[in-house]
Amino acid sequence: MGYVRPATTEQRTVPDVKTVKKRPRKAVIEKRVSPDIYIPTMISVGSLSQLLDVRLTTLQRAMRRAGMEDQMSYDYVLTADYAVLLAEEFGRNPIVDDELAFNLYPPPPHPDPSSLPIRPPVVTIMGHVDHGKTTLLDTLRSTSVAKGEAGGITQHIGAFSVPVPGTKDTITFLDTPGHAAFSAMRARGARVTDIVVLVVAADDGIMPQTREVIGLIQKEKGNIPVVVAINKVDKPGVDVDAVQKALLAADVQLEEFGGDIPSVQVSGLTGKGLPTLVETLSAMAEMQELRAEGDGPVHGYVLESQMQKGLGAVATVLVLRGCLKPGSHILAGLSQSKIRVMSDSTGKVVKAAYPGMAVTVSGWKTLPNAGDEVVQGSESDVKKALANRVRQAEIEASLKDVEAINKARREERERREEEEAAAEAEEAAREQRPVETGPKELKLVVKADVSGSAEAVVGAIHGIGNEVATSRVISSSVGDVSESDVMMAKAAGGTVVAFSVKVPKPIEAIAIQNQVPICSSGIIYRLVDDITARVVDLLPKIYETRVTGEATVLQLFDISMKGGVTKKVAGSRVVSGLVEKNKTAKVVRNGKVIHEGTVDTMRIMKKEVTEIRKGTECGLGLAGYSDLLPGDTIQTYETIEKPGVL
Repeated sequence: MGYVRPATTEQRTVPDVKTVKKRPRKAVIEKRVSPDIYIPTMISVGSLSQLLDVRLTTLQRAMRRAGMEDQMSYDYVLTADYAVLLAEEFGRNPIVDDELAFNLYPPPPHPDPSSLPIRPPVVTIMGHVDHGKTTLLDTLRSTSVAKGEAGGITQHIGAFSVPVPGTKDTITFLDTPGHAAFSAMRARGARVTDIVVLVVAADDGIMPQTREVIGLIQKEKGNIPVVVAINKVDKPGVDVDAVQKALLAADVQLEEFGGDIPSVQVSGLTGKGLPTLVETLSAMAEMQELRAEGDGPVHGYVLESQMQKGLGAVATVLVLRGCLKPGSHILAGLSQSKIRVMSDSTGKVVKAAYPGMAVTVSGWKTLPNAGDEVVQGSESDVKKALANRVRQAEIEASLKDVEAINKARREERERREEEEAAAEAEEAAREQRPVETGPKELKLVVKADVSGSAEAVVGAIHGIGNEVATSRVISSSVGDVSESDVMMAKAAGGTVVAFSVKVPKPIEAIAIQNQVPICSSGIIYRLVDDITARVVDLLPKIYETRVTGEATVLQLFDISMKGGVTKKVAGSRVVSGLVEKNKTAKVVRNGKVIHEGTVDTMRIMKKEVTEIRKGTECGLGLAGYSDLLPGDTIQTYETIEKPGVL
């Protein structure tokens, strides 16, 4: 290698921002704060799992590792010493305090379940969108819910009690949405389900949401019995055998192939096979011997909640144990209620709700969340438990705030260090360099008709985009769009998303006045498409150049202009396309672009024109450029702006 002379002062290159060595950072040890948790002096294993917010099986595995196999049963009562050790295993800071640890839990399992009365089975209808789930229920209960759904797609969980023909028994059906965005609601429906009916359309076969439900069922490892309902068999040309083989390939072991999962061929429109489906469900429920206490404290789940005119906050509650009556005090999550009115799926007022029934309950102080566990207690116990839950939620929220603050400070520190490094590079370069920023955000304020829908909409539209542009939900709530929603969106420079709720005219006027866009629809996939389009608008535009015409320079000659001025014009022939005067032009010589500008002279003979077609000879002159040579190519082109691509 030859000798290289050291660079002089004039030859030294300016350091780039990326090459500037960062200052050594001080080691910062961030210790995660363990949240306080209040533990009573005596607590059952089941209650401790709920207090720690972990699955019972997860707690039992920790107990097994600690050598506590004999104490692992759901109703085994632990002393505070053992509970404290287990709480520490899960990263909590346990504080023994009976007063602050008081809470309401479901009653322990009955010691002799066989002595309890039979309860109706809870059957969940699951499957892909538009596979006929709601129509199937319509035929069973002779109503027309499907006709009233937006876009023909079920948007909420519906609970209906259907009498079994020829018996005094009933079956409670949960109609879960089939759209992909509602997977969280579907998973919640499976949690309270005794039997799952997997609806598969004979003309479509296995679809994405079908596989999702199959995966959900397989996670339960056989704990939830399944019936496959092959729907739309009345359609001409359907191949039921192919659908069954596809299910077998998806690890759904049908009875036809030696498995234990029955399949029934049905038609929601004609009613074909529905008696067989009901008989199959009744037989499976009888084999399970589903029993529950018909009286005593209530245990259940909130399926849905919404604000209803005249009644305020209402929630659909599925009762699993006990008897729910008006006047009872119940607690669900961070919401309490003294029940005023209960009604069934037809709107009829009921005086008592027994296990297996789903009723709409009014009297809530605040809206509970879909999926909240419902427990019953005295008025004083409910208030005391609620106060402790709120306190615990505030503690956890404050810890999250602390972690968020620490994270923000860490990011701010790192950003400041990077800015200092960039400033050093800029000072050395004596020029301003652009500072890279994060992705552009489409900030969204979501309003929905019910809490389950709000959750699903947030899940569907949050995070649409890529590292350049993305969407972010800054707020979600239930109810019509209000002025405060518009003002929040304006402050954040965002958009209001209204799902199945009204946008009053005065609010719409305020939004227009404040230049706040409102994206409104009753069908979730249309919202997703709209938000996706808005995120695409944030992406950098793609510019493409398209040549519209091309002319070859044959010879050069001078022409006289006004004022005795001569101008050099290229005698040319248009070889392709259409050469237009209003387009930008470029000169290509030996494959390289040597000039770009505009055409100021375009003549055929002595006539000034604005466009020249292929095969025509003409005279072309470029504004401010006269260094043309024979053989040069003059191209006119246009720049096309295209939206970015996610």
